[in-house]
Amino acid sequence: MSIKIIADRSVCVGSGNCAFTAPELFDQSEEDGTVLVIKDVPDPDQEEAAREAVAYCPSAALSLHE
Repeated sequence: MSIKIIADRSVCVGSGNCAFTAPELFDQSEEDGTVLVIKDVPDPDQEEAAREAVAYCPSAALSLHE
């Protein structure tokens, strides 16, 4: 079963934890630093990194739909 990354940019504080933790899945907007999801359905070998990025998000802007 695959997971899907959900990002709520309205609550993102631009800490960059997600992009640092999983740069293959996340980036930051050049305009305001908020999260950009590069790949919303990670490959199976990227799911652990996606879960870590969600856990490290200080504003709870990220979630996973399973």
